[in-house]
Amino acid sequence: MVLASPHTMYATPDHDEAAREDFVLEMMVHVSRDLTPGKRKLYDVVVKPKFEKSFGRAPVNRHEIRHAMEQEDFNQVWGALRRTTQELMFDSIGESVERRTGDLMERAAGFAKPTNSRRQGTLDLDPTLEIPRYQTAVDIHCKPGGYHSELTRDDLFAGAEYDRSYNLFAMGASGPLNDDMGRSVARYASRTFADLKPRRILEIGCTVGHSTLPYCDLYPDAEIYAIDVAAPCLRYAHARAESLGYAVHWSQQNGEQTNFPDGHFDLIVSHILFHETSNKGLRNILAECHRLLAKGGAMVHFEAPQYEDMPDPYDHTLGDWSTHYNSEPFWGTLHDQNLRKLMEKAGFPRSELFQHKFAPSVFLEESPKHRAVSRTPAYPVFGARKT
Repeated sequence: MVLASPHTMYATPDHDEAAREDFVLEMMVHVSRDLTPGKRKLYDVVVKPKFEKSFGRAPVNRHEIRHAMEQEDFNQVWGALRRTTQELMFDSIGESVERRTGDLMERAAGFAKPTNSRRQGTLDLDPTLEIPRYQTAVDIHCKPGGYHSELTRDDLFAGAEYDRSYNLFAMGASGPLNDDMGRSVARYASRTFADLKPRRILEIGCTVGHSTLPYCDLYPDAEIYAIDVAAPCLRYAHARAESLGYAVHWSQQNGEQTNFPDGHFDLIVSHILFHETSNKGLRNILAECHRLLAKGGAMVHFEAPQYEDMPDPYDHTLGDWSTHYNSEPFWGTLHDQNLRKLMEKAGFPRSELFQHKFAPSVFLEESPKHRAVSRTPAYPVFGARKT
């Protein structure tokens, strides 16, 4: 685990805390690399033949497979271990970050002060913003309190914890700044829309800005904006960016309805946002993207593959585990959606839609040794251009 600080806002663990995280990491790797293939063997050798004997046919969808698999001891142990490692991740990191929160808040306050020595971004929080119920009804990812809860005035605990926990969840395969998603999708956007010279770029659902900052590098002449509903994450995102020398305009807004004027952005992006929203929220955000884009502008969204892209229903059950056991209730229904129809309904012309595209991982190209544990060697993207 990381002992060196990738930036001055990072809640660097001490030796014992890092050792505890190493244990959780090894458990995650063990479940992912060593045990998960056994589920496939269990399905092919035991569960599927048993189902066919009982019903005279093979299972046709993830629901039938999940119910059949749930009866098997190995699958129960696998699920318990995966859920336990998720909870251990937050347990091991949360206490460590909590001990450093006071110091981090002081550092963040320092970055908020005006200075002539560096270019600064902005932070605009809205204490009256109503947090969507799809965020407040569950502890997303099994994280106690979710990402929006505030424990004290000027709180940034959830953001600091996420910076550490995402590195652990990604098993080190997202780079030292946890920015591989952003780097990879930004490179895809710059190559796919090579003629697009954005003046303003918006990321929706930015959390702590892992995926935001790469757009600053690829589009140095553009103004970068990022929104989220979680104030603790935005406070941390702003301080983190300032500590790394990036100027971004952060604001607390719901992506379903923002306060930006029509046609304000040339590029709108998101990274693993939509499975954390409701089906209604998904439609509203796509419509808001259409409103916010200037003529000729583009939106690019990274999400896990739709089930229609995965012909074997067994593969659907692996992702759908998060729906039932990782407090991500909209995972399954999102991946059943016809995204092309939804984008068209939001106002984008059919000829300008794209789906089934992939943004290869920049970090894995630079560090091939991490392929063995990477969850995402390439990022599935969809989107459209506004004419």
